[in-house]
Amino acid sequence: MAKMFVKKGDKVLVIAGKEKGKTADVLEVSPKNDRVLVDGVNVVTKHQKPKSQQDKGGIVKKPAPIDVSNVMVVCPVCNKATRVAHREIEGKNARVCKKCNASLDKEFVKATKKEAKKATKAKKEDKGE
Repeated sequence: MAKMFVKKGDKVLVIAGKEKGKTADVLEVSPKNDRVLVDGVNVVTKHQKPKSQQDKGGIVKKPAPIDVSNVMVVCPVCNKATRVAHREIEGKNARVCKKCNASLDKEFVKATKKEAKKATKAKKEDKGE
């Protein structure tokens, strides 16, 4: 059981399996099983029996969980799939993009967004020269 680097609400890119290349939001995280439920990915059909007379049975399509190792977090600032670093921001640990140093946690986005944009501009200028 590894530490989860993905949280509910994150945008992720599927990097392995039949759904490889799809980008979607995380609906649910299950750290005990190292699995994540991603919207519109690994959709299975389930034959559902009516539980009461008011309920309707039938064939229902719903997403099934996939392994957390098959997804990468997409940075909201640089829009690239990235590995996750952990850094202390304002006295609290936060998840940070490895590529642009922007925060992946919503409460720290404002604190790191300006710094991240400056860093990416500087990288582009260095490559252009």
